[in-house]
Amino acid sequence: MERNIFEKIRDGDAEASIVYKDEYVTAFHDINPDAPIHILIIPNRKITSMNEISEEDNVYLALILLTAKKIAQDFNITESGYRLITNCGKDGGQEIDYLHFHLVGGTHLGKMISLPKNKKNINIM
Repeated sequence: MERNIFEKIRDGDAEASIVYKDEYVTAFHDINPDAPIHILIIPNRKITSMNEISEEDNVYLALILLTAKKIAQDFNITESGYRLITNCGKDGGQEIDYLHFHLVGGTHLGKMISLPKNKKNINIM
C-alpha cells in the first residue's frame, strides 16, 4: 500500500522542516501556510482521522496537545494566542487520510468559520 506524504515525512523519506520529533509525535511546518506560524502535528502511529481514535491512542493524543503547547511557547505565541485545529472527513476539510493538527498563529486569526449569509440559519439538529 502506498504511504501518504505524512507517513513519508514521519519516516524521514520526504523532506519537511521538522520543528519537533520524538517517539510519539512529529511536528513540521506546513508547506502552504495559512498564517505566519502554521505547524502540522501528527502522531507517529498512523490514525486515519478523529473517527478512528481509540482508547489505546490516548498517549498520542495527550502528547500532541503537550507538543502544541511547547511549540506555541517556542514560537512565542502563547500570550497573543493561537489555534489548534483538526479536520475530519471531506466536509470537515480533511485532505490527507492521517490524523493531524494545525497549530496556527502569529497574527489575529478572526472568526473560526463564516457561513454565507443565506446559510446562517440552517437547523442542523
